Amino acid sequence: MFGRKLFVCKGGLGLIEFKDVSKTFETKEGTVHAIKDVNLKIENGKIYGIIGYSGAGKTTLIRMLNGLEKPTTGSVDINGVEINRLDAKNLRVQRHKIGMIFQHFNLLWSRTVIENIMFPLEIAGVDRTQRQKKAQELIELVGLSGKEDMYPASLSGGQKQRVGVARALANDPEILLSDEATSALDPETTDEVLDLLLDIKKRLNITIVLITHEMHVIRKICDNVAVLDGGKIIEEGEVLNVFKNPQQPLTKRFVSAEADPSRQETEVVLDELVTKYPDGRIIRLTFHGDQAKLPIVSEMVHEFPEVSLNIIAGNIKQTREGSIGTLYLQITGPTEQLDGSVEFLKNLRVETEVIKDEQ
Repeated sequence: MFGRKLFVCKGGLGLIEFKDVSKTFETKEGTVHAIKDVNLKIENGKIYGIIGYSGAGKTTLIRMLNGLEKPTTGSVDINGVEINRLDAKNLRVQRHKIGMIFQHFNLLWSRTVIENIMFPLEIAGVDRTQRQKKAQELIELVGLSGKEDMYPASLSGGQKQRVGVARALANDPEILLSDEATSALDPETTDEVLDLLLDIKKRLNITIVLITHEMHVIRKICDNVAVLDGGKIIEEGEVLNVFKNPQQPLTKRFVSAEADPSRQETEVVLDELVTKYPDGRIIRLTFHGDQAKLPIVSEMVHEFPEVSLNIIAGNIKQTREGSIGTLYLQITGPTEQLDGSVEFLKNLRVETEVIKDEQ
């Protein structure tokens, strides 16, 4: 679309590879181990999310991709090029293939929208006519037509980030890095920017690596996710699989907060129901993909007519690979009927957890 050459991954290898990467910093307080023995492969054309709390090492990890940080040990390879071994000249060439979106926009406040987008092209020595043409195309791509001559101070947060996205795309990068690009935005604007990134990935077949502390960002647009804690990757995989079956306590907290944000309120309701219905059983069902669209609960009620059912809470979330639904039920009735209904649900391959059983 913009004259860029699409990268074709050779031999099925990942475009980006971290190999036994560690990074330490020497401070007055001693040695800080920011990254510890990270091995990671990011395939071409994917949106890959790295999630962790503040201080987990996310920014240090992503800065190694454009050579702003060098690993203390190990290597960072992009398309077979070992970034940490490049001299200054070749590193500048490599950086032209990598765009960066920042949390706080990093715009030049004395330049207009189109001038901000033209700036990296100016540095690259592109003539003014071509700079203007490319910048105008990017303005249309990110949805800022008509705002070419506005200054950043006159833009909303979402519009500023759209300028940041367009600027990051100016040199036709093969990789787009996003450093907490939505954390300064409100939820609605966050979704708009995420939709924009997803559209850009589809149009340009570009690889996007983003770091975040928000599982919502991961769920909405990422293909794969790595969970970073204390500089180590503690869990990694396809987003849907991680949501379906998180292994580590930290991952479970992230998934629980995103998949079931009303869980604290639900726990209060659960306690009240246990008090009101001491003979009842409370179960949590988790549906994946097409299961969320099936009348599974009504089938259970039809199969076990002596079971009384009360729906406490529920929601459905979408990932790029499919939907995930959570449903809390309170069931009462004869013990054998309750046992049978729970087993019936499990046989339908619905994740079924009895979280309160007051018999």
